[in-house]
Amino acid sequence: MQASSSKSASSAPRGDRVTGWEHFPHDADIGVRGWGATPAEAFEQAACALTAAVTQARVVPQSEVRLTCAAPDLELLFAEWLNAIIYEMAVRRMLFGKFAVRISDGHLEATLRGEPVDVARHAPASEPKGATYTALKVASDADGIWSAACVVDV
Repeated sequence: MQASSSKSASSAPRGDRVTGWEHFPHDADIGVRGWGATPAEAFEQAACALTAAVTQARVVPQSEVRLTCAAPDLELLFAEWLNAIIYEMAVRRMLFGKFAVRISDGHLEATLRGEPVDVARHAPASEPKGATYTALKVASDADGIWSAACVVDV
């Protein structure tokens, strides 16, 4: 999937909503960005963008997977988070549509909710291989809205 030909978002422009996500173009890969009132909300929304890069179908939260990861700063923690989701998607052959994240002192605990991939219904458009450090940024803006972004290799 060419990221430059697909830009989508889950919400109205940032000024209208505190949380949301979007894709941004990057060569043959795809950028994912999430935003929210906290870093955890931004991470959750970016995970939604990751799933939306795979499928446009609704993902039913049938099963729950818990995961943890750690890193010395928020940016590296964000890349670890996305890579942990990509790993769970691959080994469990699942897609996730709901995310609950808690971040404290460089540690992330999360619950992912999703379902097994149904190729006919989900019609996967791409397979994420890994989060990269390209365009990796986690920061808050002047209004206190957090965003988390990076390029994902597909």
